[in-house]
Amino acid sequence: MSGPHPQLVVCGTDTDVGKTVVSAWLVQGLKAQYWKPVQSGLDGGGDRHRVQTLLNLSTDRILPEAFAFQQPVSPHWAAELDGVVLDPDALSRPRIDQPLVVETAGGLMVPLTRHWLQIDQLKRWQLPIVLVARSGLGTLNHTLLSLEALQRRKLPVLGLILNGPPHADNPGTLEQFGGVPVLAHLPPLFPLTAEALQEQWQQQDLSTKFRTLFRSRA
Repeated sequence: MSGPHPQLVVCGTDTDVGKTVVSAWLVQGLKAQYWKPVQSGLDGGGDRHRVQTLLNLSTDRILPEAFAFQQPVSPHWAAELDGVVLDPDALSRPRIDQPLVVETAGGLMVPLTRHWLQIDQLKRWQLPIVLVARSGLGTLNHTLLSLEALQRRKLPVLGLILNGPPHADNPGTLEQFGGVPVLAHLPPLFPLTAEALQEQWQQQDLSTKFRTLFRSRA
């Protein structure tokens, strides 16, 4: 556990795996603040706006980005296109006495600069990680490679959250080969609302699960 309240990082095995929706799910369930330190692509207000709108959060629950770039491309290139120097030293995690969910930009090996990968920043933060993965076809390779990269660097992984339609075999196979638990499964929600997310949180008893996880890390 990092401090007196649950604080964690949400990472994805790839882009568009549902990382922002899962981050919102965790923010709501853990009554946490949300922080996306690096945002690439500002159409629609970016992920900070999406989370705030979905959950109808007050502004004090949403922390501003350290860097926000116009183009929806890899952060290292987005910074260059905007003429900005992304300094990893400016990505120090907030020292707050509150639950915190940090959403990363893209996958683990996405470059933040020409000399600094997302996974390098994870090592600096040393926060426990929740890895978001697709539930269906293609997830085994991406997820196991991501877990191997994290484990090689001895980074703390709480477990996986699978996003998408239920799959009969993938959860067990990922646990067998990945060596970490599948913490939850977020099915497609139509419509996607705060109420639907809360119902899934309660059905899967995730408050108890995360309380146990963080107590074991204390």
